[in-house]
Amino acid sequence: MSMLVVVTENVPPRLRGRLAVWLLEVRAGVYIGDTSKRIREMIWEQIDALAEEGNVVMAWATNTESGFDFQTYGDNRRIPVDLDGLRLVSFLPVKDQ
Repeated sequence: MSMLVVVTENVPPRLRGRLAVWLLEVRAGVYIGDTSKRIREMIWEQIDALAEEGNVVMAWATNTESGFDFQTYGDNRRIPVDLDGLRLVSFLPVKDQ
């Protein structure tokens, strides 16, 4: 079991409802829980199937040097990068409006 955090933006209500079955929604679109790897993977399958045009980040505790890992779904200015085995976040430039 490990701590899991899921942050959603602009996802359909049915996904939010599905996440609330396994995790506690502590703020709008922010879910936390203590889950096994199998449940975490099943939750990600639901995100992949139901998030549509929204975006999601899922982070969980691991025994890596940083103490956590994460994955993302959908378009966002923040994109994950791997730097010598360390997961970091890079920012894309702001689009002209």
